[in-house]
Formats: sequence, structure tokens, C-alpha cells
Amino acid sequence: MKEKVRFLGLDVHAETIAVAVAEPDGSVRSLGTIANRAESIRKLVKKLGPVEQLKVCYEAGPTGYVLYWQLAELGIQCEVIAPTLVPMKAGDRVKTDRRDAERLARSFRSDDLTAVWVPNEGSEALRDLVRAREAAKQDQLRARHRLSKFLLRTGQRPSSGVKAWTELYMAWVRQLRFQQVAQESTRLDYLHEVEHMAERVKRLEQAIAEAVKLASPELQEVIRDLQALRGIAGISAVTIAAELGNITRFKGARQLMGYSGAVPMEDSSGERRRRGSITKTGNAHLRRITIEAAWSYRLRPGVGPALRKRQQGVPEEIKEIAWKAQHRLHKSATRGWRRRARTSARSSPRWVANCWASSGPSASRRRRQPSSGWRPDEEQKQRQKQRPSKE
Repeated sequence: MKEKVRFLGLDVHAETIAVAVAEPDGSVRSLGTIANRAESIRKLVKKLGPVEQLKVCYEAGPTGYVLYWQLAELGIQCEVIAPTLVPMKAGDRVKTDRRDAERLARSFRSDDLTAVWVPNEGSEALRDLVRAREAAKQDQLRARHRLSKFLLRTGQRPSSGVKAWTELYMAWVRQLRFQQVAQESTRLDYLHEVEHMAERVKRLEQAIAEAVKLASPELQEVIRDLQALRGIAGISAVTIAAELGNITRFKGARQLMGYSGAVPMEDSSGERRRRGSITKTGNAHLRRITIEAAWSYRLRPGVGPALRKRQQGVPEEIKEIAWKAQHRLHKSATRGWRRRARTSARSSPRWVANCWASSGPSASRRRRQPSSGWRPDEEQKQRQKQRPSKE
């Protein structure tokens, strides 16, 4: 029964865990600090009594979900809490591990905490791989910047018409020679780093492709359906699927947009209404990929060869959603073309909503319904025929 349940708050660090308990009689007390080791956790649980009368929470952080799985193996109900949503007193200026643990236990007992979704081992592994590839792309950008700025400082220019980072450009960089030994060593080091980063990105992308083949059929279906949207290819679809995890955990498109932080902030009072830029208080990896994809909708709606190839084998209902999304998002993007910096951010929330429409639970129900037979390719051809000739 709830009146006999003891609520534990854990302030977890790499080496130590501060423990506090909220007793059924209303008191909250600290139990001290233990080592962040499996044996120490097991001893603590054994000391506190039956596992059926224990509920544990701790804040999400750099230690991941290892503690969650350790407690789950012991049969204890555990929740990982969103740290930014923990209630805080405005005038509280004292912060210690003991007070943090006590605050967690007290708020957990009063049901004032917001739990985060804990991914399973497969989802977490895929997300780690996707983020490793994202980090490699950032390192590749830095390496390219170092090399290009070094060549700019030394007055080296490629021939006209040679685009940066193409095969011709890299061949030109390899044949360069400097009279100063120090500068030649610098060129070789920067060039080696650029080539190493390119091989690293390629290796990680191959690993992602292999991981998707070993993923569950449900995840593969979500990744395939996401690629029906314009601006989403293989890596982008895997990134969205890995960051979202189980997309059916969201009750609707609005909650999904809030999770990405792509909703406008608001400061309204009385009759005054004031809205600003997006909040950015969500998953930064998901927000980045959706904003990049939103830039594709500044172009006129159409189904090109690459998109048509990705849509092969996708249910017609998903194609209809993707086609309607092109018109809706293109209209939204062109409406604010004078403020280009805000165009992608404005389209991003609507784009996330279309991800929900194409991969959420409602899309799963629509797949079981007969298709209307409508094809976006046919409507596009009809519009091209009706378009007046330039002659």
C-alpha cells in the first residue's frame, strides 16, 4: 500500500551516491553516502527492507541508465527524473548532495517529478552510434576549417571552377609544396587529419547501416516511412528514430514538438501577448536534424528521382502525408522568405508534426486501412501539363 512505501532520492555521481528517504510517517532524512558500485547498492537495498515497499528516483545525467538497470534487476521500481523540471524554491541558495537527495525524495513522494523515457539496450546502443557519427562530422568540419584557413593565410588558391573538398580539390592540396619545412609539416598534418576524419565518418555510416539491418522490424518500418518525407534520407531517418525511441509514447504532435524544443516561447500576461523564438529546451540532436530537413521545403513541391526511389515500398497513405507536408511547409517557408534566418525554425515544428503523422500510432492504424489509390506523382504530372508553356 502507498502509506507503507518508502521513497528514496539518489543524488548520483561518478564515484558516490547520496541517499535520502521519505518515510511513510512524513519525515525525510538522509542515509549518508555510498559508493557508486553494484555491491554497495545491493547492500543498501537489503538494509532498507522489502523491495515491494521501495520506490527510487534519481536525476538523468552523465552516468546514464546503469543504475536504473541495476535496480530493475533487484526488482525495485525506479524512475529517472528530468533535472530541469525538479521543483526548486526561489530563495534556496544552499546546494549540497545531501539536500539534493532529500529534495528528490520529498518531491518524489508528493508526485511532483517528471520522469524521462528510459531506452532499452538496443535503442541506447543505436543512439550512441548515431551521436558518434554526429561528433565525427563536427570534428571533420573543424579539421577542414583548419586546413582551408591555413591555405588562405599562405595565399594558396585552387584553379577557378574547383569546388572545395571535391576529389580535384584534395588532389590539388596533395600536390602543394612549401619551401619552409615548418609549413610543409603543417600542411601534411592538416591534410592527414582531414583524410582521417573522412574515413572515420565513412566507417561510422557503414556501422549505422549494419545496425539498422539488425534492428527490430518495427524500427526498420519507422525508418523507411520517415524517408518518404522530403529532406530525409537514411542517416537523418535513423537519427530521428534513435533520438525519439518509441514514438508512440507521445500523446500527440504537440508533445512531440515540445520534446524537440521547436516550439515558440511565450511571455503573456493579461491582454498582452508576446511570443519569441523557439525555446530550445528539448533534445538538441533531434532539433538540429529537423531544422536541417526543414530547409528543403523552401523549394517548390515535387518528387525527384532520389525521393521517388526512397518512397518505393512505402504505403500510399504515408506518401499522401508526405505530399501534403510539402505543400504546407513550402507555403510556411516562403511566407517568411525575407527573414531567412527564421524560416527553418518556423517550419521545424510543423515538420516534426509530420514526423508524428507518418510514424506515430495513428499512422500504424492507417496502414491497416485500404488505400485510396491516390498518388502524388500523378497529381504532379497533371499540374505540369496544366502549367502554361514558356514559348
